[in-house]
Amino acid sequence: MAVQIKRSSVAGTLSLTPLIDVVFLLLIFFLVTSEFEEEERRLDIVLPTATSAVPMVGRPREIVIDVDAEGQVYLRGQPTELDDLERLLKANVAQNPTNQTAVIRADRQTSFQPVVSVMDICNRTGISDYSVTTQEGPQNEP
Repeated sequence: MAVQIKRSSVAGTLSLTPLIDVVFLLLIFFLVTSEFEEEERRLDIVLPTATSAVPMVGRPREIVIDVDAEGQVYLRGQPTELDDLERLLKANVAQNPTNQTAVIRADRQTSFQPVVSVMDICNRTGISDYSVTTQEGPQNEP
């Protein structure tokens, strides 16, 4: 006796529309919530090299401060005087008092004084977690 298998018509008409809707919603969610890090790195700065440099990972609420070859300080791509920088950093620390971080990107041709001035402002405003970025390069032996 032969057994007959009846195919259900429901399985053959599976609608993909809800699946496509979910995929598009996920895509929109990730696009809206992603942080565009390149916006704060618009300046053409040549970073100094260091053998122990590691790739920079974005941390939440991190402030990027740039110092170009002439010693001009930039915050969010805009030229900023040191007094204004201190005022803006104090405002950011007031909004995020526990874990405010700062990344100082200084051109290798700049003098050391503007970098030290930015570090001093970070210390005065309560940002103790700051770093100076470098790029990985060959080890210079004396």
